[in-house]
Amino acid sequence: MSQATLTDDQMQSVMRGMAIPVQPQIMVDLQMEQAMPDPDIKEIARLISRDVELSGSVLKAVNSPFFGLRNTITSIQKAVMLLGINSVINMVNSIAIRSELSQLDNMSDEEINYMNLFWDAAQDVALVSTTIVRQIGFISPDEAYTLGLFHNSGIPLLAARHKNYHEIIKESYSGSTKRIVDVENERLDTNHSVVGFYLAKSWKLSPAICDAIGQHHNTIELFGQGNSKGSDVMNLLAVLKLAEHIVGLYKVLGNTDTDIEWNETRDLIFQYLSISEDDFDEINITCQENGIGLNSGP
Repeated sequence: MSQATLTDDQMQSVMRGMAIPVQPQIMVDLQMEQAMPDPDIKEIARLISRDVELSGSVLKAVNSPFFGLRNTITSIQKAVMLLGINSVINMVNSIAIRSELSQLDNMSDEEINYMNLFWDAAQDVALVSTTIVRQIGFISPDEAYTLGLFHNSGIPLLAARHKNYHEIIKESYSGSTKRIVDVENERLDTNHSVVGFYLAKSWKLSPAICDAIGQHHNTIELFGQGNSKGSDVMNLLAVLKLAEHIVGLYKVLGNTDTDIEWNETRDLIFQYLSISEDDFDEINITCQENGIGLNSGP
């Protein structure tokens, strides 16, 4: 089941009974300011500072070893000035999305632990995606970050609705003859790519990002068709797949030692991006040096 094959009525049927969270207001407000011809740093800082808990989370992230700042940052405005508007807004979006989609009620300790690992991995994929783009180009770092953070957003929604959903995901990653989403389709009559696409669309993310979310487990077919370079969706997916493997998402979500999807698409993606195995190793090393490259295995 692909989002591209669903009519609006079919989409509503798939999503029936599932509560799609409203986009956090802070994301809406920041998107509006970011779209202005000359975004106002003071206004952006003011919007973020209205939420004490969010401000604290942003400052904690800004002062983490990842950014390597010499002096402790104690104001949101200073953080925006030092890191840039887009970087801080990405950070806010990450915190807001996790807060909005983390529905842990009635979950077992094992399920809660799995979801915490899921969100940590989503953040890592977003950061690695940004690092990759800064080395090879193809798309903007902000688009790469947004897709990396949001591409599996259907997982927490399905986990909140279906008991032991994490076991279905683990089974999905361990299969060698199916796409990852096929097990979900058989068990649930939907999958996290479709749910994520619908959520991204309702939150008014860009069409390319929405489509990439909906197609991110159809990459064997897409890259196998020899699609020409230049497609925004294909560029996004190529970077995403590099990032997923570097982070070791198959280990985190699937509890497996083999990245089956990567093994089947690696050469096609290298060819699409015109990079070699050595180029990829250099990207991996850079990520590890930044503290975000977690995996270099098969």
